[in-house]
Amino acid sequence: MRQRFFVIGIAGLIISLTIFFYFKIGLVLSVALFILLLIGFVNSIQQKHSILRNFPVFGYFRYFFEMIAPGIQQYFIERSTDGKPFSRNQRTLAYQRAKNIDSTSPFGTQLNLNRSNYEGIKHSIFPTAVNKELPRILVGGPDCKQPYSASLLNISAMSFGSLSENAIMALNKGALKGNFYHNTGEGGLTEFHLQGGDVTWQIGTGYFGCRDDRGGFDGGRFAEKANLPEVKMIEIKLSQGAKPGHGGVLPAAKNTAKIAKIRGVQPNITILSPPGHSAFSDTKGLIEFIAHLRQLSNGKPIGFKLCIGKTSEFEAICQEMIKQNCFPDFITVDGAEGGTGAAPLEFADGVGMPFEPALIFVNKTLVRFGVRHKIRVICSGKVISGYSILRAVALGADMCNSARGFMFSLGCIQALRCNNNECPTGVATQNKMLVKGLVVTDKSERVFYFHKNTLHAANELLAAAGKKSFAEIDIDIFMRGDEFSHLSDLYFPDNLKNVTLN
Repeated sequence: MRQRFFVIGIAGLIISLTIFFYFKIGLVLSVALFILLLIGFVNSIQQKHSILRNFPVFGYFRYFFEMIAPGIQQYFIERSTDGKPFSRNQRTLAYQRAKNIDSTSPFGTQLNLNRSNYEGIKHSIFPTAVNKELPRILVGGPDCKQPYSASLLNISAMSFGSLSENAIMALNKGALKGNFYHNTGEGGLTEFHLQGGDVTWQIGTGYFGCRDDRGGFDGGRFAEKANLPEVKMIEIKLSQGAKPGHGGVLPAAKNTAKIAKIRGVQPNITILSPPGHSAFSDTKGLIEFIAHLRQLSNGKPIGFKLCIGKTSEFEAICQEMIKQNCFPDFITVDGAEGGTGAAPLEFADGVGMPFEPALIFVNKTLVRFGVRHKIRVICSGKVISGYSILRAVALGADMCNSARGFMFSLGCIQALRCNNNECPTGVATQNKMLVKGLVVTDKSERVFYFHKNTLHAANELLAAAGKKSFAEIDIDIFMRGDEFSHLSDLYFPDNLKNVTLN
C-alpha cells in the first residue's frame, strides 16, 4: 500500500501540474497533492505507528473511526437494554427522575424475563399505603456521642479533583435541599463541599486535608475540620471496589494548582495515593485508629469503607472489635463492580468480591460475631433505582450510597472520559471551559429531585410488597428465575406423556 500510494500520488501530481502548465487551472489540486505526498513521506519514515508507516495518510482514517466509534456505538447501535456499566434504560430513568418528569415506560418490559438470572419482587395482592415520608436511619453505636440521622440514600465518595468544583457544589447544594449527606471522597474536605449540605468526610491513605509535611496523618489538622458543624460522619477508606489494594489516582491533567494546594501536593503531576495506610498496618491498629478519630471528633460517628477480598481479614477485624470493645459506627461495603474515574483494567475487571456476596458476607459475619446491632451497614455498588435500594436492604444493608446515579443527575452521559479530563458535561473534568457548562443552580435541583423521586419509588415498591417499613424487608420478598424452572418441572413434567389420563 505504501508503494501504491506514492506511485498514484506522484502520477496524480505530475498530471495536475501538466494541466496547470497548459491550461492554468488545478493549482489548488497540485498543492493539495504535494502536501499529501509530503505527509505520506513523513508517515513512511516514522517508526512509532505501523499503520501509518504501511498506509501513509489513509492510516489516519483508522484513528478517526476509532475516535468516533464509542459515540456511534452509544447513539446509533446500542439498544435500550444494552450499555455498560449502565444501560440506556437505566440512564434514562436517572435523567427523568432528576428532571422531575414522568419516568413511566410504555408497552411493557423490554427484558427477557424467562431466564434463570431474572430477579423480581413478590408483590402482595394486599398492598399497603405508600409512605409519604422518606426513610431515615440513625447512625451511632454505643461510643458515639453525636449520632446522626441519615437518609436511606446518599451521595457516595467522589473527590474534588476527580469531579469539578461545579459538580461538587451542585451535589452539596442538592444534599442540603434534600437533607441527605454528601461523601467527600478521599480528595479531602474543600470549600466546595461546604455549601450547607451534610458531609461525610472520607479519610484515605493520602490523608488529604489532614496530612503532615511527610504525608502522614496529622491529628491536629484532622480535629480542626472534623469538628466543623457540616461534618456529620467520618469514613476511613481501606479500599474501593473498582481498584481494591491499588490506591487512588489523580491524573496530572486534573491536578491543578488549586487542587494541589488543597491536598498538600505538587501540581501538574499524577498523584497516586498509597495502597495502604501509614497510620496503622493491622487490625489492632485500625480499631485503635477508629477510637482515636472518635476522640478527636468529639464523638462523631466513625466508620470504614472496604471492598471484601480475603474474608479472613474481615473476620479478624470483627474479633479485634470485640477484643478492644471498640466498634465502628458504620461499615461501608463496596462491590468489585464499583466505579472510579481511573483504574487499571486488571483491577476493575478482576480484583475484589462483587457487591452481592460481599454484602451478604459482611452482614452474616457481623451477626455471627454478635455485633450487628451495634454497627450500621452501608452499601455502595450500582445503586440507581428504587428496586436496587430494596435489593440492597434485603441483602443486609441499612443504607445506600450512590455515586454514578448522582453523576447521571448532574448530566453525565457515560461518555467514559472520566480519566482524560475531557468529560463533555463538565462533571469529571478540570477543564474550565467544560466546567462552565455545568450550571450549579440547575444541577443542584436535579440532584435533589433524583434523590427524592428514587426514594419515593422505593417506598412504592415497599408498599407493593405489602410491607410498611424497610425494617420488614428480607430476601424472601424477591424471586429468582431459577424458581421458574422448578415450577415448570412441577406443572409441566418431562414425563407427562407417560401419564395415563382418565
